[in-house]
Amino acid sequence: MSSRLRSWIFCAFAIAFLLQFTLCSDRASAQPVPAHSQTRVIGFITDFDVRDDAIGICKAVMVGITPDVRIIDITHQVTPFDIAEGARFIAGSAPYFPKDAVFVGVVDPGVGSSRKAIIAKSKIGQLFVVPDNGLLTLVQDRDGIEAAREITNPDWMIGTKLSSTFHGRDIFSPAGAHLARGDDWTQAGPELDVSKLVRLDIHYATIDDRGMHAEVIGTDGPFGNLVLNVPADTFAKLGYQLGDTVPVTLDGRDYQFPFQKTFSDVPVGKPLFYIDSRGRLSLGINQRNFAERYKVEASAKLFIPKKH
Repeated sequence: MSSRLRSWIFCAFAIAFLLQFTLCSDRASAQPVPAHSQTRVIGFITDFDVRDDAIGICKAVMVGITPDVRIIDITHQVTPFDIAEGARFIAGSAPYFPKDAVFVGVVDPGVGSSRKAIIAKSKIGQLFVVPDNGLLTLVQDRDGIEAAREITNPDWMIGTKLSSTFHGRDIFSPAGAHLARGDDWTQAGPELDVSKLVRLDIHYATIDDRGMHAEVIGTDGPFGNLVLNVPADTFAKLGYQLGDTVPVTLDGRDYQFPFQKTFSDVPVGKPLFYIDSRGRLSLGINQRNFAERYKVEASAKLFIPKKH
């Protein structure tokens, strides 16, 4: 056999192999994509900050139990020990998560005490792994709590030797990972009476013959906008419309601020009332910090009279 014939035969085999490889690849790419894992997403919120290794350790515990878990950090900068702020952030973020999401919330000034570590299931279907200290108050008010259990099963914890100060690692993270994996949450521990879960004393704005009594419940991140306990529909009952000047007594001092749609409706450095992204009345300054300029902190009271 001549060398030229051998070369032709080799080329023919090579072309046939490449054609077969291409057809196989095409068939593989045409196959249905396997269904995504049923692992639930975890929303993670704490007051730990990120300056040390606490958050990384908690996530490592979760991944060690459920390797394919997806963890979304809501925030780890809740004001230390501020359960009410943590409750506001959990309730504010929950509607944007899947209906079967798991939340691990650790704002726990009573860690190591007799307070219970619990799992609660909302009537929407979301699961919350939290200390029983009021963190679920706003979720309970809006969505309802269907059932709750105390976490007592050592198999749902990191081990039998628990720290008295780091239940975020030892109890809440492993329990959250078990839930994300799809484990039967009734195995975590005994059922609790949901009507006896600890609740915060939440103050809501009230309206009387004179006007609306409300309070500052927080500030909007680094911007210093005041978060008020005033839903938009409650404020609407006072009769003010966009463009109106609204008189207010804030922290014992009298002001008048325009009610506008957004910051740019007033000049830079000027204050305004507006309805924030969560549907609440708020006070801010265009490109400045309201809380710093007016020296106002959470729990400050305000009064807005009815429009005449």
